[in-house]
Amino acid sequence: MPTCSEARSSLISLLRGVEHFNTEVFPAKESLFAGLADGQSPGALFIACADSRINPNLITQTEPGDLFILRNIGNIVPAYGEMLGGVSSAIEYAVLGLGVSAIIVCGHSDCGAMKALMAPEKAGLDKMPTVASWLRNAEAARASLGDFNAEDAGPATVRSLSEQNVLLQIAHLRTHPAVAAGLARGTLYLQGWFYDIGSGVISILDEQSRKTVSIADTITRLENAEETA
Repeated sequence: MPTCSEARSSLISLLRGVEHFNTEVFPAKESLFAGLADGQSPGALFIACADSRINPNLITQTEPGDLFILRNIGNIVPAYGEMLGGVSSAIEYAVLGLGVSAIIVCGHSDCGAMKALMAPEKAGLDKMPTVASWLRNAEAARASLGDFNAEDAGPATVRSLSEQNVLLQIAHLRTHPAVAAGLARGTLYLQGWFYDIGSGVISILDEQSRKTVSIADTITRLENAEETA
């Protein structure tokens, strides 16, 4: 836990950042923000973990207004009807209110939520009942890995669980009425990503093969589909 002095310094650092934004960054992009002042029309809903190391706009090289971003612990999407609330309402609004054409679920390496799912005692979930309850929405991903010793689990196991969790949350997305309707109309794409923080590499998770596919191969596949449509 931070000391009182450290907490104060952290807040001051944030405020200094706001000062820099107001005096340097905003003036340089004033026309961009002028165009966003009266509305938004993002092309995609980006569902990411709340992990501080994940920056959706940075890894997709997008600007403010391009992504409708939904973040929570473990990039989790409860199946429709399980936990109606912030996540389900954001999905419904993104699809029906904003008309996004893609939904991305992005997992990542060294995910604390996945580590906690593997070893709840070690993560101290007994003292975080709300987190423990939330992570039940990813329990099927944990079960898909079979039996393993959580104490011996390394980065590869965490990655496997993170990838299985992304695929599970994509399946949960399909239970949401707004998503199901968009898929039926052919106006909505769902895609799962895995982001390796250390290398910067993002892989696409194929739902059918349940294996990773490169960005380049995925782009080629989409471009070929457009040509034959």
